[in-house]
Amino acid sequence: MERVELAHEYHKNGYNCCQSVLAAFSDITGLSEQASMDIGGGFGGGAGTGELCGALSGAIMTLGLMTPVDENDPVGSKKRTVALSREVQKRFSQKFGALRCQDLLKNKAGASDATPAAQRLGLTGHCDVMVVTAVEIVEELLAERD
Repeated sequence: MERVELAHEYHKNGYNCCQSVLAAFSDITGLSEQASMDIGGGFGGGAGTGELCGALSGAIMTLGLMTPVDENDPVGSKKRTVALSREVQKRFSQKFGALRCQDLLKNKAGASDATPAAQRLGLTGHCDVMVVTAVEIVEELLAERD
């Protein structure tokens, strides 16, 4: 199963957006599925406040786990991780025009040409589109890195 499909399955089964994105990458983050669900549990709905989209939080956590801290260069490590965080947010914002959960919910973005995975899977649910698009962006960034 592709990661976008796996993330969508998690979300369909009641996990929040952050948990769904983070757990979809368990095979490469080193976190167990359970640990991903535990860590991401408080980040749905913009951490319950409507702020940063939970799908983005999961994407940023995933990228952080993929760029571990170098104890010989902690400042450089932080800069690399922050650069990836900014890039995932930039790409997400370009697709949806917002980063805040509350704003995204108001905009009610659906699947479009800007969200190929969501379109391919025939998704219509707002959060489903956010989840699979966040996964798709992380996969793009990881492929560009390799």
